[in-house]
Amino acid sequence: MPSAAERTRTLVQSTCSAVLLVPGIEGTRPDQLTPQARVVGPDGEVFLLFRADSPAVRAATHAQDDELSAVLEITDVAPVSVPHRIRGRAWVSGWLTCAPGLAEPGFMMLRLEVGEIAVDDLWGASDVEPEEFARAAVDPVTAHETELLQHLHSAHGEQLQELCRLLGDRAQDTVGADGRQPRAVPLALDRFGLRVRFVGERSFDARFDFPEPVRDITELRRAMHILFEAAAH
Repeated sequence: MPSAAERTRTLVQSTCSAVLLVPGIEGTRPDQLTPQARVVGPDGEVFLLFRADSPAVRAATHAQDDELSAVLEITDVAPVSVPHRIRGRAWVSGWLTCAPGLAEPGFMMLRLEVGEIAVDDLWGASDVEPEEFARAAVDPVTAHETELLQHLHSAHGEQLQELCRLLGDRAQDTVGADGRQPRAVPLALDRFGLRVRFVGERSFDARFDFPEPVRDITELRRAMHILFEAAAH
């Protein structure tokens, strides 16, 4: 399974929605606290791009040499329609300063020096050490996950349904009182495998691991083919 540090790093550098929470500007509209871009620096610091006139930039500018605490809250929502769509949240807290000269005119890059990190997702809840976060790599599948899950959902529903056969004795427990199988919805995809939510009278998640972790989109397609082949026979 991916480590908590890898999962958090992936969320920070993904397209998940994020909001920067800064004491003193709580009444600000959420869209004004949403960074237009975010990237992790070589030492694990998080750089956040905002308009130069945003409340977050004003707060960081006025703080000057004082420590301004802030929390970057990230929310991960499944890209397909499924009950309980929030797949996880991550919180990166630390100290906020301006980083002049890194953004185009009209914008300002803010630097969040990381102090504490926590993640609560489909794998569970965990704290992450800043050093582990700095060393972690982004999951190579994340750039393609949204497109692939939507494609699986719209074009491969029958093959997803066949994955029930790989559940062994557990498959018997999926049948509802009316004899119907639950609907299979692809929920999450990473380099280690596919997670499917079976939605029905007794909804549950099932994890289907790849034979080995994939490193790119080519290996991912091959792994998915092997998985569907195993379910078909």
